[in-house]
Amino acid sequence: MKERDSIRTIKGIGEKTEKLLGKLGIFTVGDFLRYYPRDYDEYQEPVEISQAIPGKKVAVFARLSGKVGVKNTGRLTVITASAREGEETLWFTWYNMPFLRNTLRPGGLYIFRGMVVEKRGRRTMEHPEIFSREQYEERLHVLYPIYSLTKGLTNKFMAKTMKQILEEREMTQEYLPEEYRTHYQLAEYNYALTHIHFPENRKDMVEGRKRLVFDEFLLFILSVRMMKEKNQDSENTFHLKPVWETEKIIENLPYALTNAQKRVWNEIETNMTGEHLMSRLVQGDVGSGKTIIAFLAMILTAANGCQAALMAPTEVLARQHYEGMCQLLEEQGLSYPAVLLTGSTKGKEKKEIYRQIQEGEAKLIIGTHALIQEKVFYQDLALVITDEQHRFGVNQREDLSRKGGKPHVLVMSATPIPRTLGIILYGDLDISVMDELPARRLPIKNCVVDTSYRPKAYKFIENQVLQGRQVYVICPMVEESEGLEAENVLDYSHMLSQTLPSQIKVAYLHGRMKAAQKNEIMEAFSKNEIQVLVSTTVIEVGVNVPNATVMMVENAERFGLAQLHQLRGRVGRGAYQSYCIFVYGGDDEETRKRLEILVKSNDGFFIAGEDLRLRGPGNLLGIRQSGMLEFRLGDIFQDADILKKASEAAGAILLLDPRLELEQNSRLKDRLLSYAKDKMESPGL
Repeated sequence: MKERDSIRTIKGIGEKTEKLLGKLGIFTVGDFLRYYPRDYDEYQEPVEISQAIPGKKVAVFARLSGKVGVKNTGRLTVITASAREGEETLWFTWYNMPFLRNTLRPGGLYIFRGMVVEKRGRRTMEHPEIFSREQYEERLHVLYPIYSLTKGLTNKFMAKTMKQILEEREMTQEYLPEEYRTHYQLAEYNYALTHIHFPENRKDMVEGRKRLVFDEFLLFILSVRMMKEKNQDSENTFHLKPVWETEKIIENLPYALTNAQKRVWNEIETNMTGEHLMSRLVQGDVGSGKTIIAFLAMILTAANGCQAALMAPTEVLARQHYEGMCQLLEEQGLSYPAVLLTGSTKGKEKKEIYRQIQEGEAKLIIGTHALIQEKVFYQDLALVITDEQHRFGVNQREDLSRKGGKPHVLVMSATPIPRTLGIILYGDLDISVMDELPARRLPIKNCVVDTSYRPKAYKFIENQVLQGRQVYVICPMVEESEGLEAENVLDYSHMLSQTLPSQIKVAYLHGRMKAAQKNEIMEAFSKNEIQVLVSTTVIEVGVNVPNATVMMVENAERFGLAQLHQLRGRVGRGAYQSYCIFVYGGDDEETRKRLEILVKSNDGFFIAGEDLRLRGPGNLLGIRQSGMLEFRLGDIFQDADILKKASEAAGAILLLDPRLELEQNSRLKDRLLSYAKDKMESPGL
C-alpha cells in the first residue's frame, strides 16, 4: 500500500465511507496517515467511589450492589446499576445495551470507566466501559488516539483503520540526513508516524510529534527561502513614479492617517518607485487600517498605467474590497476602471472581464482564487496584493505573481506574530508593522465568564438586537462529536432560536457549507436580515459588519489567544460600543488566567507575545493557538522552539547545498518537490 493510493484500496472502505472521509480532507492513504489525533485518552489508575467527582472522566474499581435495572421507554432501553462504598453510592447508566442485564452480576467486581455527572442529586457514570481487573491492567497508562470526526464515523473505526494502514503500508525512506537527526535529537520518520498515532507512553508521543512538527516547519521554510533566493534583488522593470493622486486621497480622507499608516505607506511607496522589486508583508492588528494602504498602492500602480490585483480569501471579502475601492474612486473623482472576478461570476460577464484584463483596460482587479486561474491573462501586472496571507499558500502568492512576469508583492495580515517568529516564517518578505489603531475606534469591552453566565449573556444579546445591533456566537465544532465535550454550531443555533424572541433571526455558518451558501448567509448578515450568526472560526476572515457589536465565544479554552483576538476583531468596527464575552467550561484557574490577558489588552502583538511566554511548548495537543498557516500538527506559538531549530537547520542545509543537488539531500529534495506540489494544489498551508 503506497501513500498516493486512493483510500478505496484500504480494506473495509466503500463508497459511503469514502464520502465521509472526504469531508475530513482524506482522499489518499497518505492523507489518512497524516490525519493526526487531536488528543489521547489515557487509562489511569482506578480511584475510589468517593473520588469520582462530577465533570471528570475516571475509572473506579467497584462491587455492584443490588439488582441490575432495566427500563424501556419507547425506542430506548435504559440499564441501571449501582455500587456502594461506605456512605457513598455511584450509579451507572447504559442506553440500548440490553445484553448487559445478563453480563453484569450483582456482587460482581468490575472496573467501570466513564464521565461522572450529577443527575437528580445522584452521581452517575454515563455509558461507562466495563473491564475485568486483568483487562484493565493491559490498558493501564496506554494512550489511545482520539480523532476529530464527522457524523457517521467513529473513533473506533479511525483507530482500527489507522492501525491497518501502518501495518500494511510501504515504509517511507528516511529523507532527513542523519547528521541533522542526530544534532536535533529527532526520531526516525516511520517511528514518529507510528508513535504519533499509537504511542506506548507520553514520552513516545512527544518524540514522534517533535519530529513531525520539525518536518512541517523545515519543508515550509526551505520552500520559502529557495523562493527568496530565486527572487532576490530582482530589478524593478516597471519604472513607477510617485503620483499626486495618492497625496490628494490622503488629504481628502474624512480622517487623518495614523503615524503607523503614514510610516508603512512611505515604506511601500519608496519600494515601488525604487530600483528593486518590492516583497513586503504588512502586519497590522485587526482594524489598524491596512485596507486604505493597499488601495493607495493600487492607485499608485494604476496612475502609472499598470495593473494591480488584490486577492482575498472569500467572495464576500473580495466584494467588500471592490465596493470599498469603487466608493473611494467616486469620492476622489478618479476614473481608473475596476473589476471584480470571483468563482460565482457568470459566463458572459466572466469572458468580458477576462478580455478587459488581457487588453489592459481593467487597471484595478479584485477577486478570489479566480485571479490565478489558467484563463486569466494580464497585460501589465505590476502589483499583487494578497489579503489575509494565512489563508493562502506561499505558492498561490507565487502563482499570482507569475501572471505578471515579476510584479511587486504586498501581503496583508491581521495575525499578530512576535517579530522573531515573523522573520522566520516570512523569510522571503520585508516586514512592516502597523501597531497603532485609529483614534476614532472605541475599544472593545471584554469579559471572561463560566457557563453559569449564559442566561445573562442571552438577555444581553436580546437587548443589543432590540437596539438594532447584531451578534456573532462562535462554537468550536460544526456538529456533535464522539468523545468531545464542546458546543457545536448546529445544536447551538437551534437552541438559540428557541431561547431568543421569535422576531430575532438566528442562522448558522460553518466551513463545510458550499461557497455559494456561505456567501448568501454572510450577505444576509451584512444587510441585517440575520441578527444572530452562530459560526465556527470560518468568520475569522470575514466580511466587515460595522453593526455587529457583540461576540460570544463558547469553549474559549479550546482556542489560542491569538485566534481569539483575531475573532473578536469581527466586532468593534462601527461607531457603537462593542463587547466580547469569552465563555469557558470547567474550573481550571490557569485557563482563566490565560483568557484574562484578553481583558487586559486589545493589542494583538502584546497578546501573541504573552501567549508565547505563558504557554511555551507546554500543552502539546488540543488547543490550536492560531489558524495561521494551518500546519497539520505544528503551531508557531507553542512550537516556537522547534520552529527556530527548523529555521537553523534550513539555513545550514542551504548554505552547503543551495539547490539540494548533493547525494545526501536527494531524498529531501524529492520530499520538498512533493510538498510544494501538494501545497500548490490545495489552498492554504
